[in-house]
Amino acid sequence: MTATGEITKAVPTGRRGGNGDGTGIAVPAGVFAVAVFVAVRAVGVLLVAVSAWWSGKDPVAVLGTSWDSVWYIGIAEHGYGRTQVWPEIGSVQSDLAFFPLYPGLMRVLDVLLPGVGPAGAGLLVAWAAMVAGAVGVYRVGELVAGARAGVLTVVMWGVLPHSVVLSLAYTEALLAALAAWALYAVLRGRWLWAAGLAVLAGVTRPNGIAVAAAVSVAAGYELLLKPDAPVRVWAAGLLAPAGWTAYLLAVGVRRGDPLGGYFAVQRSWGSYFDFGWGVAGSVRRVLTRGTPLVTTMVPVVIVIALVLAVLLVRGWAPLPLLVYTGTLLVITLGGAGFFESKPRFLLPAFPLLLPAAAALARARPRTAVLVTTALAGLSYGYGTYLVLAAPLPL
Repeated sequence: MTATGEITKAVPTGRRGGNGDGTGIAVPAGVFAVAVFVAVRAVGVLLVAVSAWWSGKDPVAVLGTSWDSVWYIGIAEHGYGRTQVWPEIGSVQSDLAFFPLYPGLMRVLDVLLPGVGPAGAGLLVAWAAMVAGAVGVYRVGELVAGARAGVLTVVMWGVLPHSVVLSLAYTEALLAALAAWALYAVLRGRWLWAAGLAVLAGVTRPNGIAVAAAVSVAAGYELLLKPDAPVRVWAAGLLAPAGWTAYLLAVGVRRGDPLGGYFAVQRSWGSYFDFGWGVAGSVRRVLTRGTPLVTTMVPVVIVIALVLAVLLVRGWAPLPLLVYTGTLLVITLGGAGFFESKPRFLLPAFPLLLPAAAALARARPRTAVLVTTALAGLSYGYGTYLVLAAPLPL
């Protein structure tokens, strides 16, 4: 897959340090991007931790045991089998809705590092994935739009309003890391690497199927252009959905309905595909009633995401990025339930940031600094609110 289109390049590959006299050591753009990203997210974690401590809460508990993190901890400690019954709404929520890779990594790390605890293990896995994801996001951005745009894509990803989730014991950072490196592998023609990463993404989150879709469609397109393509292209296209499919079948067999069991589990959580009617109804309620800030922000994020998606298509981004991002958007906006979580579900959709990053890369450096600084301020304030004060789950 070689078409990179109009989101293009010709920008410097590094920054120069030193004493301001033109001498010094050139810092590779990728190192600079990840260093800025880590610094930005470290400040965000510090602000949440200090705010939690100031309000009398345990910072590790706030970061590592918020909402869905409790379910992952339960799976890591005891395996699958927990249900939560809500008789007032007739709901029975099963932990089978949660995919196994993240809690499995938590369990392994908890065993390897005695004393860290499942919450600490969850944070360490998420933070390691966040950094690996930042490197992968930079590589994709650099390949598609140049080094400067790659740097800006990483930095913008770190200062999104909901980027605090990347620092929690959640799965978005892990999915984003696997997706970024799978997309990079596809763009470089490393088909088996892409397929392997897609398999892992498929056992990370339900929307991990977006990675498999990108790899399989890219492989199919490659075969359409080159019918004599190597066997590894065929293999990648066929193997990419294996992880996601295997988990759905395993849950289905456990529930006595191989093809429908997992979807029944999701419906019991209030999550099912309704072609966007649920989202439309929630947006209408936001526009006609008073709602908490966490709810009011969702339509804003959705509109911005759709605008960026149009720009991504108009910029002729590579096919794998379009398929991956489009699949995430369809799953997120077409699914009912968890309206307040929609921005979190879109966090792994980092290709949406490429058009804005490419535009900032062409602007004056001062403009890029001002925009990212303003976004960082919003991210810190809103992220702290989401973790400590929002009345609804992330």
